[in-house]
Amino acid sequence: MQIFLIRHGDPDYSIDGLTEFGHQEAAALGKRMASIGLDELYASPLGRAQTTASYVAKETGLIIQTEPWTCELDWTEIMLDGQMASIWDSPGEHISELSSGKRVWSDETDHWLKQEEYRLRFSELQAASDQFLLRHHYKREDGLYRILEPSTKKIGVVCHGGFGLAWLAHLLQIPLALAWSVFWLAPSSVTTILFEERSEHFAVPRCIGLGDVSHLYAGGMNYRPRGLMGNHV
Repeated sequence: MQIFLIRHGDPDYSIDGLTEFGHQEAAALGKRMASIGLDELYASPLGRAQTTASYVAKETGLIIQTEPWTCELDWTEIMLDGQMASIWDSPGEHISELSSGKRVWSDETDHWLKQEEYRLRFSELQAASDQFLLRHHYKREDGLYRILEPSTKKIGVVCHGGFGLAWLAHLLQIPLALAWSVFWLAPSSVTTILFEERSEHFAVPRCIGLGDVSHLYAGGMNYRPRGLMGNHV
């Protein structure tokens, strides 16, 4: 099975929708996903994800199946340079495991999971992910996925930047703080996770494409740096 994790198009947060450019991105995305041959389409219930998914549904003929657990994370915001920012935008230099040069990671050392609130919220995401994959015949056992039924399905999931990276952290067993600090998903980007079935019994999630925006380049567009807060030009 392949999961195509899609961040919604360029957002207009004031209306929980897309900007004019976001609609152009979503239209290009829809055509790109139609060429892939999706079998199923899922989306967060938030407006910007639903609108983005509607372009994919139009091009593929698939019904949008809403998954509430893929909603953007409702986690406490942080004060950053005098302004409120999403917690996943916390600079890497503020994360002790990175700034100190330490590279030993676990649930106990992960920066955010030291706080009970975030540990609980992340565990809820993990449980929902495991239930979702169980519906697709993969049962998580110690970080691997037991194959209950072999699958070559291709499924698209339209979601959000912060949530998307947190989900990748769980699927790929990457520390949450590290995923948020060193990866970024552009609006309308496509990240591909293959559940590789090398053995008869277990599948291992492998990221075979991260944040791809080739559909934008094909349409003569470039990505918008939503969520990049440094010296990006």
